[in-house]
Amino acid sequence: MATNLEFIKSTTGTSVSTLDVTDCFSADYDVYYVSISKADFTGNAYTGMRFLDSGGTVINQLEYDYATLNMNSSTSFTELKGTSQSYLPNFALTQTGSEDFGGISFYIFNPYDSSSYTFVTLQASTYGGATPKLYGSKYIGVHKSAEQLSGIHMIRSDVATMDNMTVNVYGVK
Repeated sequence: MATNLEFIKSTTGTSVSTLDVTDCFSADYDVYYVSISKADFTGNAYTGMRFLDSGGTVINQLEYDYATLNMNSSTSFTELKGTSQSYLPNFALTQTGSEDFGGISFYIFNPYDSSSYTFVTLQASTYGGATPKLYGSKYIGVHKSAEQLSGIHMIRSDVATMDNMTVNVYGVK
């Protein structure tokens, strides 16, 4: 992947169950890099994402497919996958507390192209649990509707909140 990144936007949320990064896609880039290197969580859960349509509305229809490989340092690896989902789930298992969070980074392909599906590739890491261990995730997802998107909507797979979460978006040249 290209290494020339141009900063577009940073969004921070404190004690929120969702976090929107609005108006971050444009005709200037076909590929975006998103980094979440800072976050505290109130519970152990997966982080997920939906897209925002061109009007800024959250897309929660059954238009997402995904596959992920969870790599646990103390047990066998597991695969999760799904079709016709209402969001891109299971990005990374993140544990309670900021000291456990390693980070999530992902690429988004063609979000502003109204004639193409939007794809996501991701990797994440975390450390923690009742018996502390390392977790890693590799991920691919697709939004199966050819439409122009304007941003992302981060969510948790449970009622836990995202505290002091910072999402940075870059255009890839």
